[in-house]
Amino acid sequence: MRKLVYYVGVSIDGYIAGPGEEIDFYPVSDDMAAWMNERYPEVIPTHIRAHVGLADAPSKRFDTVVMGLGTYRPALDVGITSPYAHLRQYVVSSTLEKIDDPSVELVSGDPVGLVRELKAESSDKDIYLAGGGKLAGALLPEIDELIIKWYPVVAGAGIPAFQGGFDPTLFTPVQRESFSNGAQVTWFQRAA
Repeated sequence: MRKLVYYVGVSIDGYIAGPGEEIDFYPVSDDMAAWMNERYPEVIPTHIRAHVGLADAPSKRFDTVVMGLGTYRPALDVGITSPYAHLRQYVVSSTLEKIDDPSVELVSGDPVGLVRELKAESSDKDIYLAGGGKLAGALLPEIDELIIKWYPVVAGAGIPAFQGGFDPTLFTPVQRESFSNGAQVTWFQRAA
């Protein structure tokens, strides 16, 4: 069965973005950027892929992306209606009325039901949960794996990696990579 994988960068204090949705405070090194581009090229938005040499890079891990409006909105704000044109795209939002791009499906209802349907599909690729924290909190019961890019910076405030009710959920670390900027990537599997 396909997995729902939350691949996300977080600060030491657990924020995925600043209060104004800033992400430029994360210290990314050349070795970390090269590693991310090689390992997960499909998580690079379509409009950036050519600039980093990934224009024709095949998807290695994911064929579908699920994101909340907070993740989708920055693309819309600069006129990009299909930020992951190389993937099947779903935007979960109860406030967005429509999306003027047939390659992006708006989901205004139950994100858990959507993910369960996607998981049941026959595919050798997984589902990329791009964020944000509110959607990750709602989908926590369906998240099978976390890939946490942990940056050595304290944000102090912002958008937490998970928003929602108190719901302790155990994950087991299974692998870790370290980079020259002090950042680490850790893979966690849902505990049995």
